[in-house]
Amino acid sequence: MRIINLSEQNTILNRFVSELRDVNIQKDSMRFRRNVERIGETMAYEISKTLNYAPLETQTPLGTSITNVPTDPIVIATILRAGLVFHHGFLECFDKAENAFVSAYRKYRENHQSFHIHIEYIASPQIENKVLILTDPMLATGGSMDLSYQALLTKGEPSHVHIATIIASKQAIDYCAKNFPQEKTTIWAAAIDPELNESAYIVPGLGDAGDLAYGEKE
Repeated sequence: MRIINLSEQNTILNRFVSELRDVNIQKDSMRFRRNVERIGETMAYEISKTLNYAPLETQTPLGTSITNVPTDPIVIATILRAGLVFHHGFLECFDKAENAFVSAYRKYRENHQSFHIHIEYIASPQIENKVLILTDPMLATGGSMDLSYQALLTKGEPSHVHIATIIASKQAIDYCAKNFPQEKTTIWAAAIDPELNESAYIVPGLGDAGDLAYGEKE
């Protein structure tokens, strides 16, 4: 399994992540959503380098051109709701991809320090022998990602799994490394943070990505 921490590279991606974390800049929800989307676009570009390619002949007004283009069928799968704008960033790059959506949420117990993860809804095409890109902007424990993947396996066995996240905890990275297929999984993170707090939020993280993008929920 490959684990790629893109923050270790000096790219414009780091500025987008920095603005997402900034308590002042993130008050602008439109700016927050656009930064999430831009990170999705950038990460999709990085993932595109790992795909299979074949030459394509294109007729131009003056002749023909040969260009190597990706050939893998792709399904972009997103965990609702925070992942929606992240998903759109990937779709801007992989515009011919199929799409899947999974509703997963935390149901906290009374102490608000422990919770169950519930899967309520899944909408997905067949994913047999396709490249599956699982997107979720915040990878805190890895539990939602794992349950969503298990739900999607009812639609077939993908040829490769890319887990794409903006900020992950070290705990979630370790969890996914143990629970996803070693030989065909790649984890992509724009940043990896060291710990979780007592409510299983990433520290330093950025807060609740869904609330920042779409408003607080009851």
